[in-house]
Amino acid sequence: MDMRQDGETPSIESRASWVIATTAVIILSVSFGAPLIVIVGLRDIAETLGEARALPAVAVSLAYLGAGAGGVLMGWIAGRSSARLVTLIGGSMVCGGLLLASEGSAWQLMLGYGLLVGLLGNGALYPPMMAYVSLWFDRRRGTALALVSSGQYVAGALWPALFERAIAAFGWQRTMAGFGLFVAVAVLPLAALVLRQPPAPPMGGGTAAGPLAEAPVLGLPPNLALALLSVASFLCCIPMAMPAAHLVAFCGDLGIAGQRGALMLSVLLVAAFLARQAWGWLSDRIGGLNALLAGNICQTVGMAAFLATQDEAGLFLVSAAFGLGFSGIVPAYVLAVRELFPAREAAWRVPVLLFLSLSGMAAGAWLAGALYDGFGNYAVAWQAGIACNLAALALLGGLALRRRGFSPASVP
Repeated sequence: MDMRQDGETPSIESRASWVIATTAVIILSVSFGAPLIVIVGLRDIAETLGEARALPAVAVSLAYLGAGAGGVLMGWIAGRSSARLVTLIGGSMVCGGLLLASEGSAWQLMLGYGLLVGLLGNGALYPPMMAYVSLWFDRRRGTALALVSSGQYVAGALWPALFERAIAAFGWQRTMAGFGLFVAVAVLPLAALVLRQPPAPPMGGGTAAGPLAEAPVLGLPPNLALALLSVASFLCCIPMAMPAAHLVAFCGDLGIAGQRGALMLSVLLVAAFLARQAWGWLSDRIGGLNALLAGNICQTVGMAAFLATQDEAGLFLVSAAFGLGFSGIVPAYVLAVRELFPAREAAWRVPVLLFLSLSGMAAGAWLAGALYDGFGNYAVAWQAGIACNLAALALLGGLALRRRGFSPASVP
């Protein structure tokens, strides 16, 4: 622990804090490879099962929704046991889910991904891990959360090309089973050897302990404040998911080759990964709520730019700008929860918020497709995304204005 001089509040951060954060990134970059196998092998899986491509696509959606819902349950368990135990459970479930899904029937794919990979697997890894890592930091918490949440982007950059080659050489079933065993070998030893109880907050409170329990939050009942923040996260994650899920198809509608569209998506994700670290640094200096306002304004501008841009070069630029803008939003929500609520409540409040965030992303991907089917183009979808972003900005702006009159632990 870093003990400050001259009357400063002692910090809980240490070298061990960054070891924990780095371990969390590695674990998430491995576990979030599991849904990518289905995305890369979509055509092969559909042909093996004799089903439409919608079936394996639903398995992916169930995995992401399950990760959000499972985070609430597993976060509650982590708060009453340990992050190590929950991570061991999660890694084992991801491995078991991939082994089950690799058996090759539709029900095994759905059960393996929806229940094991999603609900009990990544649900035990992503939301609880974000809450757990936040307990190791006080001064650079936003930077740490941005780093840990980048595990999904690392997975997106690392695994698809490897999966494509493995599926071509060995088939999707062997690839899925092999990766399941790799998850067990990579995640379980790391969890057992590295993860341990977080440091206790310093005597006298401070930023590590957070506000007092049961005190009003921004002059509101704590659960109401969390509900408003969670609804805002749902709304702003709807447009966040739209370009990521439909950019390649959008390019195809404009006559841009699929390879160029895929490259454009990679540009978006790489820009998001790089910018997320900068957003974390900024969040530590201006606070979670202010970072959310800035990120959502950038995301709204990015969605409007997709409406106004039709040529390939312009879309590459817009994609990069959109990635730069939206990437800091989800970590800033977690930071806002840790700033506004007591540390001992993070184990369940962070997963609840992330459940709404992940649900918003699932809803955004579906909504863009549904609006395209109804109107024959993506313009209405982008407009709907902008409307959701403006609604989120209204909620966040209201909370930010209330913060000017209420400290996190003040009584109205």
